[in-house]
Amino acid sequence: MAGATTKTVHDIFQSMEYGPAASSSTGSAQAWLNHHSRALGLFIDGKFVRPEDRQTRSLMDSRGDLVCHTVCAVEADISQCISSALQGFDVWRGLSCYQRSKVLLRLASTLGQHGQSVTELCDLCQASFSSSVLVRMLQYYSSWAQLRDRLIAHWKPLGLVAVVTSDDCTLYPLMLKVLPALAMGNAVIIVPGQCTAAPTLLLSQLFMAAGIPAGALSVLTGSDISLAADVVMNPNISYVTYSGNKQDGMKLCKATAGMGVPVSVTPTIGATCPIIIFESADINSAVDDVIETAFKKKKETHWVLCVQESVLNNVVDRLQLRIAGLKCVPLPSCEARLLVDAAVQEAQHKGATLVPSCAVPSSGPQYPPTVLCGVAPSFQCVVTPSPGPLLPLMTFRSNTEAVTLGNHSPHGQAASIWTEDLTLALETAKSLSVGSVWVNSKPLSDPCLPFSGHKDSGTCTDGGQEGLYHFLQPAFTSAVRRTSPLAMDYTNFGTDAPQVIIPDETGTAKSYLQFVAGKVCKSESGCSVAVYPQGSGSVLCYCPDGGRKDVRNAVEAAIKVQPGWMKKSPSARAQSIQSLAKGLEGKRREIATSISSQTGLPLEQADTEVELSIARLSDWAAYCDKVCGRTLPMPQSGSGLSIPEALGVVGAVLPEKQPLHSMVTMLGAAIATGNAIIMVPSEDCPLPALTFIQVLQSSDLPAGLVNVITGRRDELTKALANHSVIKAIWYWGSDEGCQYLQHTCTSPLKTLRLFGKDGDRDWSHASVLEEMWRNAVQWKSVWIPTA
Repeated sequence: MAGATTKTVHDIFQSMEYGPAASSSTGSAQAWLNHHSRALGLFIDGKFVRPEDRQTRSLMDSRGDLVCHTVCAVEADISQCISSALQGFDVWRGLSCYQRSKVLLRLASTLGQHGQSVTELCDLCQASFSSSVLVRMLQYYSSWAQLRDRLIAHWKPLGLVAVVTSDDCTLYPLMLKVLPALAMGNAVIIVPGQCTAAPTLLLSQLFMAAGIPAGALSVLTGSDISLAADVVMNPNISYVTYSGNKQDGMKLCKATAGMGVPVSVTPTIGATCPIIIFESADINSAVDDVIETAFKKKKETHWVLCVQESVLNNVVDRLQLRIAGLKCVPLPSCEARLLVDAAVQEAQHKGATLVPSCAVPSSGPQYPPTVLCGVAPSFQCVVTPSPGPLLPLMTFRSNTEAVTLGNHSPHGQAASIWTEDLTLALETAKSLSVGSVWVNSKPLSDPCLPFSGHKDSGTCTDGGQEGLYHFLQPAFTSAVRRTSPLAMDYTNFGTDAPQVIIPDETGTAKSYLQFVAGKVCKSESGCSVAVYPQGSGSVLCYCPDGGRKDVRNAVEAAIKVQPGWMKKSPSARAQSIQSLAKGLEGKRREIATSISSQTGLPLEQADTEVELSIARLSDWAAYCDKVCGRTLPMPQSGSGLSIPEALGVVGAVLPEKQPLHSMVTMLGAAIATGNAIIMVPSEDCPLPALTFIQVLQSSDLPAGLVNVITGRRDELTKALANHSVIKAIWYWGSDEGCQYLQHTCTSPLKTLRLFGKDGDRDWSHASVLEEMWRNAVQWKSVWIPTA
């Protein structure tokens, strides 16, 4: 046959050379790139646009060959893109749920023809991704597009959503944000990193072929993460969500601080995750999957192996057998090799032993897969992992020690547990502070599994029904109020000299105390602040001028009591909240008077607010055992679980409007879901909260679960933002405060809900309950495979 190869099967097996990549019937990725002359433009208004006089960026493959050039967008391109996206959004959201679902399903069918091109292009760009995974994602989110109005009632799309990734992010995290945003009726502007730029442009073209309206999906490429900040600066952007390395995520948060746009971050690159092998595990299966997981060619996650001492020798012997003969792994650069050598030398100097797969090359950007046995949590290879193929191995004795080692990392992305004891597996999965747990399985990703990064691994939920709510807003809320960044001195924010006031003991104004650790007390500063009724110049009362030390005391009390409160049964939490409602009923007249005195409302209207607050606490008592997880419809054989968990300690800077009703709504949301809360009443309207302290004193809530600190809002906001234990902050306050929180709460990451000083909120609306409890939980998925 003409063109037949002269190599025999024996020759091929001797050389082990790769064969030519298979090409789809409609053309390969190379053909698509050649069709565009390897110079890819922007994707705006449903077509490729390549403006003149733009800088370009070159993308190389793993061998250093040119894949393509991409255009670096400028301000004019951004304006054109957003103008088109607004028109596309109007058309896209105007379609019925069935019509939007059909578009996603048509794309799934189109990938049957062009899936090979997508896979090839991802491989060329070093962003490996299977088209079959994308088909599964499209099928899953097309069903949610179909059911949105039936199963997610009283919610509406946000508008224009910007999806941003870093240069080293792969396509899966990107599409895990793009597809749910489109399914819920939003228009999406993608700002991809270098690895995903070309595959994203190809998929955008396929989306157009599937029938998505022009402008509903746009792609803007650039030179770095600064392009995303330029896109967000446009006042029509409603939401920004990011995936990739944490460094670029922090830059994005700081660059967009003060713009009035919610920003969520999912650091998918560089997290440290544990693999825990108990003595009851199938050692052979565990070690086989450890080798496959820990020594991938492109490793996005750093793994740490934790082995029970009783089976350590067995595991090490099996590791030596399996690792032997593995080839050296290429490193990004010679500088990376220096980091790997330094980590290995430090570990050896402290007593660790090496299990390498082969001889270590004397130089060059490559290193053999190596297990570092006998390391401790303080070793450099555990605290700041190098980019090389190193697997630290630590040991533990008891199950409790295993959980302690698993939670040692500041990251909370995922964990793998190996044991044939199902009770032990579930107990360990519940105790680990991570977003995903795989039992007797290597890492598994599926769009129906919600992932919510715990600790420093994210501020949003991706995947599952739970992830859809990030791209929706309650129907009763108004559009996002955009602001312009202010020129701020972040170091001196909230440090204005306090006005020291000594209460007039001979006057009629009463001096109140704050509530910390279950006790009423003065502030640590000993100062007080005068409180005035609205529209009057006479002093109404005096309240403590709390500060950083008061927040510290409150957090110390909260972290002691919160784990025990979270472990209480839902019915026990419901009884405590119901007793709080009864206590409020008993103080009804006194609290209504405080609202009337502070706000100037007639006593009848103030009494109505108290009535609504009593009903709201009863609602939260009823909600305690209704906030529950579910089993997930996984395509594989096994059980997938979605579990809501408490955030931990929540800080809340309360609004001025409806001071009691808003306060008990946030208080109930926090404690009903197992959190502790530190509340800062409005600086201008603290009296209702101070009076409510009497209700807290007489309740059976554990001391320290609820804390009330009064004082200057900016100083207390700064104290909440800079405390590493506080996981989330709900803020009603000034534009300066919103900007400070967005700029500061990046290390460690905090979940922010920023509403501004005049945040429009109908506290009596039914959707407020679901909105607030979803703000008060983080999700964990557990995967347990079966034969």
